Amino acid sequence: MTLEQKLSGLVAVLDRHAELAIAVSGGVDSMVLAHVARSRSRTKATVVHAVSAAVPEAATARVQEHAQRHGWNLRLIDAEELADPAYRRNPVDRCFHCKRNLYGHIHDLVGLPIASGTNVDDLSDFRPGLEAARQFAVVHPYVEAGIDKRDIYSLAERFELDDLAELPAQPCLASRVETGIAVDSETLHFIEAAEKGLSEQLPGASSIRCRITASGVVFESATLPEGEDRERVERWARQLCAEQGRSFQGLRVYRRGAAFLRVATP
Repeated sequence: MTLEQKLSGLVAVLDRHAELAIAVSGGVDSMVLAHVARSRSRTKATVVHAVSAAVPEAATARVQEHAQRHGWNLRLIDAEELADPAYRRNPVDRCFHCKRNLYGHIHDLVGLPIASGTNVDDLSDFRPGLEAARQFAVVHPYVEAGIDKRDIYSLAERFELDDLAELPAQPCLASRVETGIAVDSETLHFIEAAEKGLSEQLPGASSIRCRITASGVVFESATLPEGEDRERVERWARQLCAEQGRSFQGLRVYRRGAAFLRVATP
């Protein structure tokens, strides 16, 4: 199918619902879905964004800016996942506990059918959050319309949403914490500050990550500096970690999902 045909299918899926609560994280998938619902669909959409230590401040600011500029009906909520001991333990299925809290709060506060930004590509990955979605009868319009990640970026370009069309993957900050290591707000704030700092140290670099591992803190980037530049970044990282009582374990090339372990760290 062409992109226009897929877009028509997506609008038809959305139009089946008189009202929808669209869970928007601040990433490209859910943001583009909100735009399509607002500009093309007959559904009355309420955009719901959870403000949390696990959500980068830049993502929340992005949602608020788009809502103001494009006239979204936006609700900000606290999903309270950090109050859930099962989430804080950071098990292999942490995302299930995160989404269960998110969808539960949306259901209680808004009382509308919930739509997610899940796309076709997500179905081939390990996504425990989909079980939480099933429990709350969450609908996945992209999946129903046969839309994958590449299509979503194409839709962002189609709607001239330039900031979204260039937005890299935006997993939550808790995804940087190695499976089995407890998640807390202090660690999440450290990760966010560290990644912002590393971006300043490596201007133009992509896939910046601060990983919290059993051995200490590891910084990742799609490309790494060499020679004196690398020594400079390592000095900065070592000092940052020392100031926070953490052990710096070096720089390495970005590895997708490197903090996720099928068997949790003891």
